[in-house]
Amino acid sequence: MKAAQIQNYSKEIRVEWNEINIPQINSHEVLVKVKAAGVNPLDILNLNGSVRMIADYKFPLTLGNELSGIIEAVGDKVLNFKAGDPVYSRLPLNKIGAFAEYAAVNEDDLSIMPGNLSFNEAAAVPLTALTAYQALHNVLHAQPNKKLFIPGGTGGFGAMAIPIAKSMGLYVITSGSERGQLRALSLGADQFINYQAENYADILSNIDYVIDTLGSKAIKAELDILKPQGKLVSLKAGPNYRFAVDNHFPMWKKALFGLAGARFDFLARKNQKEYRFLFVQANGGQLQEITKLVEKENIKPSIDSTFTFDDINKAMLKVSTGHSQGKVILTF
Repeated sequence: MKAAQIQNYSKEIRVEWNEINIPQINSHEVLVKVKAAGVNPLDILNLNGSVRMIADYKFPLTLGNELSGIIEAVGDKVLNFKAGDPVYSRLPLNKIGAFAEYAAVNEDDLSIMPGNLSFNEAAAVPLTALTAYQALHNVLHAQPNKKLFIPGGTGGFGAMAIPIAKSMGLYVITSGSERGQLRALSLGADQFINYQAENYADILSNIDYVIDTLGSKAIKAELDILKPQGKLVSLKAGPNYRFAVDNHFPMWKKALFGLAGARFDFLARKNQKEYRFLFVQANGGQLQEITKLVEKENIKPSIDSTFTFDDINKAMLKVSTGHSQGKVILTF
């Protein structure tokens, strides 16, 4: 089968197609014939080694973190799936490889695809939707009728995070450019701030939760708008000691991440607030809950563009520029 691989970490986007064996499945895995795969900023980080402290890989490495496809074969202990099922998945950190014709996936990391989505649309959902779900449920433990702010919520992440947050009874505020306003409001956002005309830091206060998508430069301003005991979870700024503990990392990594995140922790504690960092995990059970919501609310992900697998380097370059409005999709 064909697989898009790298031979080492590199700042250059130079992914090559290699012919490799179709993966063998174990008793709890299924073999998925990949129909589409989402291309994410995480794939760029995997390419250049930026997240090797969290997930370090052996080479050659087949890239790709999320996929949709059809099950071709099932292991003898697989209970909930059968050949022919349309499925989608965020692959686990230790077994990525969605940019390939086939992938072996543990049944615990899978869900049947939402019936209202195409394969291309389904491939755009798992990583962003699970990120939003885990941020709201696992990290923030968000409660109904609280205020949530998602800066920059007009892209692929916001398309999933806004409806998931609304389904939990939250009051959702987001920001972005004017062209994203109607889309954000149609997804259920209660308040929209046009960052080209207004500064959210001058408008918002007493916010319960923030999901940071902007990174370290925005953390102080985002913490400032939180109420005392408010919580911020960052998807981009960087890990801290709490993150290392939650992920059962060895002591040396706890010390390293403790130093790396000390500035954020200090800023948060100074004002009786909490800083957390999230690196999304595979979870088929949570993806099944997301599937129900996507079908019930007829949620459609934001898709920027679609490339064939032959054009993977163009797709990766598109994502690396940060100019995509929604998910970039690879298809066979």
